[in-house]
Amino acid sequence: MLEGSILQKLETAHRYSKRPIQFGVYYKHTLVSLCHALEDHILKNDGTPLVITAFQQGKWYLQEAERYADIAKKASQVAIMAAPHTGFAEHSTSQLPNVNLVAIDPADPVAQEWHLIILSQNYTAMVICQELSEADYGSTGVPASDVERKFYGLWTFEPELVQETAELAISHIESYNPELAKELKAHKDIIQPRLATPEDLSAVVSLVVDYLQTGQVNISVPTATSHQALDRNLVSNEIQAFLRMAQMIDAADITNPMAAAEVVALAETMGQLLDLPAWQTKRLRLAGLLQRIDPLQRAESVLSPGSSTRYQEDAPCCPLTCPLVPGAQVLRTMPRLRAIAQILTHQSEWWDGTGEPAGLAGDEIPLESRILALVADFQWRVNQKKTSQLSPEEIFTQALEECKQLQSYRFDPKLVDTLTLLVMGLQQGLDLPLMTPKVSTGMWLLNSRLDSETKSGEIRSSYRQ
Repeated sequence: MLEGSILQKLETAHRYSKRPIQFGVYYKHTLVSLCHALEDHILKNDGTPLVITAFQQGKWYLQEAERYADIAKKASQVAIMAAPHTGFAEHSTSQLPNVNLVAIDPADPVAQEWHLIILSQNYTAMVICQELSEADYGSTGVPASDVERKFYGLWTFEPELVQETAELAISHIESYNPELAKELKAHKDIIQPRLATPEDLSAVVSLVVDYLQTGQVNISVPTATSHQALDRNLVSNEIQAFLRMAQMIDAADITNPMAAAEVVALAETMGQLLDLPAWQTKRLRLAGLLQRIDPLQRAESVLSPGSSTRYQEDAPCCPLTCPLVPGAQVLRTMPRLRAIAQILTHQSEWWDGTGEPAGLAGDEIPLESRILALVADFQWRVNQKKTSQLSPEEIFTQALEECKQLQSYRFDPKLVDTLTLLVMGLQQGLDLPLMTPKVSTGMWLLNSRLDSETKSGEIRSSYRQ
């Protein structure tokens, strides 16, 4: 990271904290789609945000100037940092009263950064990246195709982190324009951002995924290998959008903020006891992280009773055969999430066939759906009892007994037996570590920063004696 850059200051501030930031690598093509989605949600949102951006060079701003004229109509203030370029200050958007250009020195490290910071009462989002240097590209060299340029950084909806980064950006602007910095700070100080509602998150995540999928279709690069790399980067961010949404939903539930992490820990241990193959455990883990996403839980199924939903053990990439449900339409072009959507949809099936949405019975219900339904119920019961005067052993015993009362008609009796073994292990000192998922360019990880080390320690201790 370049010394003195906003990204470097943010990383330094969190380097030795309890919540260090995990960064990823993004292609320019991915960032364009991502930023356009986050920007366009401003136009659909009722807030009047403070928007701070960095475009590297004025010519990149000129390509987006018309878009920013529309954004300015909704925003309270827009501040744009970029190294000057012909026409940078002359464009009509730059003349709007609430649009402020900051012509930064080309030698300024921020001239190598790409930022979008959106801060309002009910919508916060941020992309903060720095372009890789020639040395960073290594033996492959700087790509010839513009869309293949790479940036190092992160994107998030987390209000606290967005607010902190806005402060760093305003501080940097102060060295160029103290009066503007003072004005921006005043706007920032009156904004008290909150965690977005599930409905708000659903809207912006759907927009992000839609733009990223459109980006996949429109990729135009010289080689098939490059196309594949760009495609994976786009798909990775589609999945991360859903994971971040689930993360924020958990964080907003002050009564059970660690539900996803605990459900995943329980589900993975159940999977180990059942000797599930790695590919099925991976699906189970991702479904566990996403199991509280409300739009998917409410989805109607088109799977008919009696339809086969079993996986082919020799074909781990084969999704469930049932079509996608209407509530999960956004997942239709994402093969890795098609099975996840069905797993989540059929959590509410009952072993005796009286559940919803398809009235599946017994082994017709996807195994992962049965596991998630049981461990999520058990986790909820344990969480409800944490404020009681019961010991951890007594909490586990009571929660298990309540689940046992539902076996054979709500839950798979074989899985209740497996849960019994797991609880015996917990009572005898088995520790289920709550692994904090970290951001990655891979498909299955999430940058989870909303939980403090202290809180994680408390939860971890509650799952062992």
